[in-house]
Parts: sequence; structure tokens; C-alpha cells
Amino acid sequence: MEEIKSQLTEEKLFRKLGKDEKNDEFIAIESKTFLQSVVSDFLKNKRAVTGLIVLTIVVLAAVFGPMMSQYTYDQQNMALRNAGPSLSHFFGTDKMGRDIFVRILYGARISLGVGVMAALVNLVLGTLYGGIAGFVGGKTDMIMMRVVDIIYSVPSMLYIVLIMLWLGAGVGSIMLGISITCWIGMARIVRQEVKSLKEQEFTMAAFVLGASSKRILIKHLLINSMGPIIVNVTLQVPQAIFTEAWLSFLGVGISAPKASWGTLAEAARELIQVYPMQTIYPLVAICITIISFNFVGEGLERALDPKRKR
Repeated sequence: MEEIKSQLTEEKLFRKLGKDEKNDEFIAIESKTFLQSVVSDFLKNKRAVTGLIVLTIVVLAAVFGPMMSQYTYDQQNMALRNAGPSLSHFFGTDKMGRDIFVRILYGARISLGVGVMAALVNLVLGTLYGGIAGFVGGKTDMIMMRVVDIIYSVPSMLYIVLIMLWLGAGVGSIMLGISITCWIGMARIVRQEVKSLKEQEFTMAAFVLGASSKRILIKHLLINSMGPIIVNVTLQVPQAIFTEAWLSFLGVGISAPKASWGTLAEAARELIQVYPMQTIYPLVAICITIISFNFVGEGLERALDPKRKR
């Protein structure tokens, strides 16, 4: 009797599944890596995709536009000053007879170059400085952050003006002046992220397994902080573009005949009541570029932040 009971019990507990029951627990979700998940979430954001497309068009136009045009950014035609838009000159000409469309495309090179340079300095210097301060901690962290406070206490405009008085007005002077303070925000963000991550279990596990401090900092802490780092770098570009345009608009930026979007707006300011479109063109270019960068930064922030996904 006991053998029969045990057999019945086993048949109730263990039985073969039918064909219809075999796939009951199948999860029809495709597995994705972190990068694939970020790309998928980014592409679902319509504003971010639109911003990326616009930025791609702006970059391509800035690189190849002046090459394909029959005019140069400094070519003058005094017989055709302040002409309106036409098939020969899409945006017309300025007070010196220069093609405004070509000058806007050429100005995009300078404005975007300043923004990219500031972003690279922000990425390299800010990440390393903040990472070291947060990882080492103690007195080293205190001293490094007090240095940051001292640099930040001086207005960035003062750095730029002093450098331009020393080296002269030019693209290099503006890049150097902006680069002095642009990395401070990044350093503080990375420092806070590293201080938080180094208390996690995976950091202790890497230390116990014999990983060096350099490997733990770069391979574990900074890599896991890439979300805020990428977003901050993306948002640094429009900030630098706006700073350069503002300086050039005040007359302390790029010197003639070179042109950036700020110098174009400043040159057309005295003719704004007669030829307002000469001022509007560069301002629209600045606004479109900055808004596009902000859309891309917002999309990256949402795609890289796991809390938003939940």
C-alpha cells in the first residue's frame, strides 16, 4: 500500500507537461545590452532625434557649405552692398557686399569649434580632477575642491578679457578663456558620483580581488558615472557657443574679417532698423543650434538614467 501511495504522490507532484503547457513561462522580451537599451530609448524620444538630425545638418553645412560655394567669407563686392535675398545670394549681402549665407556657414565652424573644444576640456580635465578628488578623499579632496572654489570665485568674463588683452582677440583666446572655468561643474558632479559609487559592494569586491586603484577608478567608478558625464558634456557645447556669441556681440570676440555668429549679429546691429534680417539670420542659427543640443542632452539624460525608466 505504501508503494502505491508513493507512486500516486509522485504522479501528482511530477507529471509530464503537455505541448500547450510547455511555453507557459516563456517571456517574449528580447534581451538587450545596456548600449542597445540606451540607443532604443533615445530613438523613441522624438525631440532628441529631431535635435540630432538638425545638428547633423548644421555640422555638414558648416564643413562642406563654404567649400561648395562660389563665394568666400571675406570676398567683398562694394557694388552689391546690403542686397536682398536672391538666387545668387540666398540671405543677401552685408554692408561690405559679402555673402551672408556663406559667412553664416563659416561662422558655424568657429562657433561649433569653440563649443567642441570646451566640451573636450570639460570631459578630460573635469572627469579626471573630480574622479581623483572623490576617490582619494580626505585632505586631498578638501585641498582640490578649495582650489576649484577659488577658480570659480573669479568671474569667467575676467579670465577671458585678461587672456584677450595678453594674447589678442582671436579664436584661441576665447577657447582658452572659456576652458579655464568650463570644467568646474563637471569636476563637482564626477566627485559626487565617485564618492557615492566607491561605497558600493562591487568596488569592495574589485579591491578584494586585487585590482589596482587606477583600475578601480577608471574601469569601475568612472565608467559607471558615464551617464551624468555624457549629459554634462552635451550641455557644455551650447553654453560655450552662447558665451562666444555674447562676447563677439559685445565686440570683444573674433576679430574681422573672420566671422562667428556673434560677430555677424554685432556687425548688423547698427543696421537693424533698415535691414533687420541681417541680424535675425545669425540669431536664428544660434537659437536652433542651442535648442537642438538641449534636446539631445535631454534625450541622453532620459536614456541613461535607469530611475526614469522605472
